[in-house]
Amino acid sequence: MRKAAVTPRGDLMRWVELPGRDAPRVYVHGLGATSPAYFTESAVHPLLAGHRSLLIDLLGHGISDRPADFDYSLESHADTLADALTSAGVRGAELIAHSMGGSVAIVLAARHPGLVSRLVLIDANLDPITPVPGAPGSSGITAFSEQEFLDGGWEKVRDSAGPHWWSTMRLADRTALHRSAVRLTRGTTPTMRELLLKLPIPRTFLFPEADGPFPGTEELEKAGVRVVAIPDCGHNIMLDNPEAFARETAAALA
Repeated sequence: MRKAAVTPRGDLMRWVELPGRDAPRVYVHGLGATSPAYFTESAVHPLLAGHRSLLIDLLGHGISDRPADFDYSLESHADTLADALTSAGVRGAELIAHSMGGSVAIVLAARHPGLVSRLVLIDANLDPITPVPGAPGSSGITAFSEQEFLDGGWEKVRDSAGPHWWSTMRLADRTALHRSAVRLTRGTTPTMRELLLKLPIPRTFLFPEADGPFPGTEELEKAGVRVVAIPDCGHNIMLDNPEAFARETAAALA
């Protein structure tokens, strides 16, 4: 385990690090997740192993600190991630990032271009999301106010999330979980999609084939983003179909 202070008062971001050669690879989890649980199998897969790899937890999640005064916006997540990578001596990293982590990675690449050389986005959020009561994920979480969520709304989210997601979501601070979801659904200005279109680095977007054509694929591909449908999986592509995920990620990073 490694750590770095990333806020003025010294809150720590932590990660599990695997030694290896450069270019460094940084794995970033999604909302209510933790990178070691979601990415260890991928990081040591024969097609991906051998690089210095940081399986990092964003503030409020997993093994990282949970500051109560942090706003948990995508920009703040990206800036503290930048501080952690800088402290670790990382530049020109290849980012492999899932869901909300993919949104953070896009913002990181836009705000701190020297830190990122390539992006592999795993079913990442590119557009604002409408809150829907009872819906899974960030949409359902943000249907509650922060106080409603803390006063018991989290129990409804727990029941709808199911045991697999809840096994890591329960490690997240509840305030951090709600604020992260709210800021994710609001998105950024320009949007994450607009930022992604303009990034001058190799970019790959993986999504579940079962979801059908990904919205805006033609525009993404015209901008140089490689869009790849992965069969036999849901949102957690790296867990549901690890072989296809490793193969396509390795191709993106070749």
